Formats: sequence, C-alpha cells, structure tokens
Amino acid sequence: MGMSASQARFLSLTARKTNVEYEGQQINQQRTTLSNESSSYYSRLTNMDVPTPPSSSDYTKISYTFTDGSETNTINSLIATKDGSYILNYTRETLEESVVSNGSVMVTRQIADDGSKTYYVGASKLRTLGQDVTDDPYLKTLSDSDRADALVVENQYLAMLQDKYKDKEWFVKYQYNSTTKGYSPVFYSAQQVENADYSEKTGASLSSIKSYAYGQSTESVEVRNQKARVEQDSTGRYKSIYIYQTDSEGNIQTDDDGNPLGYEYSLDASTASDDAAYNDAMNKYHYDKSLYEQEVQAINSKIQIIQQQDKDLELRLKQLDTEENAISTEMEAVKKSYF
Repeated sequence: MGMSASQARFLSLTARKTNVEYEGQQINQQRTTLSNESSSYYSRLTNMDVPTPPSSSDYTKISYTFTDGSETNTINSLIATKDGSYILNYTRETLEESVVSNGSVMVTRQIADDGSKTYYVGASKLRTLGQDVTDDPYLKTLSDSDRADALVVENQYLAMLQDKYKDKEWFVKYQYNSTTKGYSPVFYSAQQVENADYSEKTGASLSSIKSYAYGQSTESVEVRNQKARVEQDSTGRYKSIYIYQTDSEGNIQTDDDGNPLGYEYSLDASTASDDAAYNDAMNKYHYDKSLYEQEVQAINSKIQIIQQQDKDLELRLKQLDTEENAISTEMEAVKKSYF
C-alpha cells in the first residue's frame, strides 16, 4: 500500500520543522558565543588603566636654607628619629677670595729675529707673573715701595694659580677697571699661551685662550649627620631649625643645668620646579594616552562587529520562528485531512 500525498506532505513538513528547529538551536549557540566575546571585550575596557596627566606639584620641590654669618646653608635631608629629633644633612657654601675664570681672549704672537716670542692681548704685552715688574706699563708708574709690594702680591697670586690650576708659569697684564677706577691683574696660563696654534700670516691665535682674575668663588662642603629639631608653621612648612652641639661621639652637649646646647636658625623656603622631569612625564602621558585611545578604538570596533553579527542572527532567528509557525499551522491542517 503506497504512501498517500497527505502522508508524504506531513513527513516533508516534519523534516523541515526539524531542520528549522536545529538551525534555531545553532543560532542560539552562536549568539551565546558572541555574547561571551562581547562581555570579554567590555571587561577589558573596564579593567584598562586610564592614563592620567602628571601633576606639576609632584615635580615641585621645596628647598630650605639658613644663613650663619656669611655662610649659606642648604638642607639636603631631614630624617625623623624615634625621639622626635632629626638627622640633618646640609651643604655649606662660603665665598672665598680666589682666582677665578674670567672668560677667553685671542692672543697675538710676535717672533723676533733671534727667535724670541712675545705675546699680546690687544695692545697689551703679556709679562711673566712675578718677574720684570719694572717693565710693566702700569707697575712702572708706581713708586719703588709700591712696586715691591706689588711683587709680593704677584707671587701670592702665582702660588694661588699654581695650587688651583697646577700650571707652573703664568702671564699677566694689568687692565683698567672702570668700576673700581683702578688697575686689576688678568692672568693667562703660559703653557696654554705658548702651546696654542697661531696664524703664520697674522700671528693671532687660532683658538681662544682662557683668562683668570682675582675674585670670589663659592666653596661647598657637605655637613652630615647633625642632630636637630625643627619648628613648623600652620601650613606644615618648616620655619626654624635648632642644631644641637655634639661631641666627637655624636652625643648632644648640655650646659651645667642639663639643657641641650645648640644654635637656632630661621629657615627660608623656596620652591623649585623640575621642568625637564615634568616635561618627560607629560610626553610619556601623551604617548600612553595615544596607545590607550588606539586600544579602546580597536576594542569598540570589535564590539560593533559582534553587535552587527548578533543583529543578523536575531533577524534570522525571527525568520525561522515565522517559518516554524507556518510549518506547524500547515502540519495541523494536513493532520486533520489525513486523520
């Protein structure tokens, strides 16, 4: 007995419904996978560290100084101890009379027929320091006693130059100082002058020669491990420091009544910014921000693709639901006619 047309139609509809249901299951699985991927990307977004610009206050340092007579002292560190005192390290700067750099000049060399060499700065002839004072354009205008005193001073200058710069012989010329209304010596290393390269045509030095003058230089000495206490103002800044007198073993000295001995100084506060470090930090921030924005854009693009894929699957799922409903309706009609 053969299968009727109704039976064949019913079996065909059953197979179609099974396929539609299976495809719907597959789509739901795909949407679940897409949802998990989307959640993963959102999690990455929320867990990303957002770059923050550097704060200028983090690159600003407060420096404290105090004076002791002619000395200027800069605090390097204050380390708190359990007893409420501090371990103080500071740099002491003093101005000392010394020979100091005085810029550079061009020197001219003249060679006599006998091969002897004479050196000039401008129109002034250089003289060996400490010698031939009677031949000096300025010193020869002085009295004999003043020239003798000048020679003593020149030898003091020579000793200072030799000690500080290690060159043995030096040249000198006296230069008018419009500020002091007098003449001041300017010094040149004989070794540097004599060993310089000179133009054969003009006799001028091919490079500048350093000059030196008598003046003041800053000498720095670091003082470490002093015991001190500090007083702060209402803003938390230090306003004064008391430095204890200690013995050779670091113990605080006291007077006859047991009171600690020491000296109190007012503190001057100044603010200095490390612009180079701040600019480096700002450049790094802009670089990190650019990378962050690129990563966020890449993740958002992937999320948009997933959302579009999910919409396409959702649309297909609705189509399958419509198709399944139509198949079910037709199957009911076939069943009624068949049974």
